Amino acid sequence: MEKYLSPTSLLDFEKKTIQRLIQDKEWKQLDDYNKIKSCYEFVQNDILFGYNKKDQIPASKILKNGYGQCNTKSILFMALLRAVSIPCRIRGFWIDKEVQKGLIPNWIYEISPALILHSWVEVFYEDVWYALEGLIIDEKYLRQMQLMYPNNIGFCGFGISTTNLQNPCVEWNQANTYIQQQAIIEDLGVFATPDELFYQFEQSISPVKQVAFSIFIRHIMNRKAKKIRNKV
Repeated sequence: MEKYLSPTSLLDFEKKTIQRLIQDKEWKQLDDYNKIKSCYEFVQNDILFGYNKKDQIPASKILKNGYGQCNTKSILFMALLRAVSIPCRIRGFWIDKEVQKGLIPNWIYEISPALILHSWVEVFYEDVWYALEGLIIDEKYLRQMQLMYPNNIGFCGFGISTTNLQNPCVEWNQANTYIQQQAIIEDLGVFATPDELFYQFEQSISPVKQVAFSIFIRHIMNRKAKKIRNKV
């Protein structure tokens, strides 16, 4: 299990900000089930759904940002889990870009890559590996999406891809959790660290488009997500 507990450049849980958070939350005093639950719910709801400038950001910086998407939330979640001695790994995927439809203008959507690099964290608890993807979307954002689309069961768009929008499996209760699973096109396999995943795979966009995403497109997406979250 040692390789599933070690720090890395991205999983920098030895940084003071992360250690202080864990101390303040008293997570190390919990049993393993509640360690997972507490870290999961923190990343799910205290770290809002939103797009960082890139995927390869250390956990301490994601914590400082206060928001994240699948890949960055996975990095932070793994760092918190390892900091409280819970073994974890990461699984990579290509998913359909349709999952982002609605968050970006149609003209940008049309020229964006067909596939998006995606990941979820797998946590080892009582001799079972559990897939925990459901923390990508914060509860407030999800509730607003459910109000906006009350008659939808299967749903894909706005950062969500699920067979049941009104009752998705997003709460940790010793079971897998999912919120974008239905958009998966290809399983890229399991990696001990996000550093390994992102070394082998990266978003399929040109350097120019990556810069455009970092300084322009992601802010459009984040404003749209904020508008949905705060919708009255």
